[in-house]
Amino acid sequence: MSDCIFCKIVAGEIPAAKVYEDQEVLAFLDITQVTPGHTLVIPKKHFRNLLDLDGQTSTAIFSKIPLIANQLKDKLGANGINLLNNSEEAAGQTVFHTHFHLLPRFDDQDGLAITFATNQPDFDELGRLSQLLQIGE
Repeated sequence: MSDCIFCKIVAGEIPAAKVYEDQEVLAFLDITQVTPGHTLVIPKKHFRNLLDLDGQTSTAIFSKIPLIANQLKDKLGANGINLLNNSEEAAGQTVFHTHFHLLPRFDDQDGLAITFATNQPDFDELGRLSQLLQIGE
């Protein structure tokens, strides 16, 4: 896509601080650096978001994420890694080219807080939701 910033990075039209690249996947440091080493992992082929990925591209990306995450952890001395994806505006997506954030974590001194609300529906409600969400083979 001609107006996609990540497609422009893939095409070499915009510079990026690359940490990994192969035929299908590119990983580069995010310019915002939420934590030191904050890396974006993207497919080179344009997909709007996770909901649009095909199987081959999903396999390519998810087979490389552990390699990249371990490099970040080992080289930066991180104590952990968060993997984050925002798909669609309601989830906070602002760049509409599939990307995954790898966020090295440094205990609770890195300034990043990810919290989840505690919602505890009764088990019957979970059962109804489970039935609704069944995926056939």
